[in-house]
Amino acid sequence: MDSEQSNLWLGLIVALVLLWTMKASAQEGLSLHLLGANVFTLVFGPHLALVGLAVVLLCTSLNDGGAWFSYAANALLLAGVGVALSHGLFRLLAVRLPRNYFVYIFVNAFLCGGAVILGVGLVSTLLLGLGGAYPLLYLFEEYLPYFLLLAFSEAWLSGGVLTVFVIYRPHWVGSFDDAHYIFHK
Repeated sequence: MDSEQSNLWLGLIVALVLLWTMKASAQEGLSLHLLGANVFTLVFGPHLALVGLAVVLLCTSLNDGGAWFSYAANALLLAGVGVALSHGLFRLLAVRLPRNYFVYIFVNAFLCGGAVILGVGLVSTLLLGLGGAYPLLYLFEEYLPYFLLLAFSEAWLSGGVLTVFVIYRPHWVGSFDDAHYIFHK
């Protein structure tokens, strides 16, 4: 990774730390915030995205004053599931859909951004319910529906950021290649 990519990676970590500190809580222990896993994965690939999101979670845990007992579970849910869904959707769609600039922007950036946070919300809801932390019916009625609202915001954020990156700095986005998406070579 060159110095420009390193600066971008660190800058995205700082931006996500700030974004994750703006959160809403449905109840004690149930907070909602934008994720950014789709942007991180499409720009840097799954390995650096996973490390970057773990650093973001570490910084927000330090800022919150502790929730260390749940760090591993949160890292698995927010970073692991988010990056796995984002990378899996990207790979699946690369095979199924034509390599087109508009497909990349509207499907990979916008739609997948919303789908990733919906998937993370569903997995989190199921694990919290099956683990006995909260009643499953309560989570389905009072927690999961907010992820639908959050998915819309995540889709716009992810799509907007990736659109700007692809237009002005396409070399920043590791999953985007001009030869494939614009020149069809």
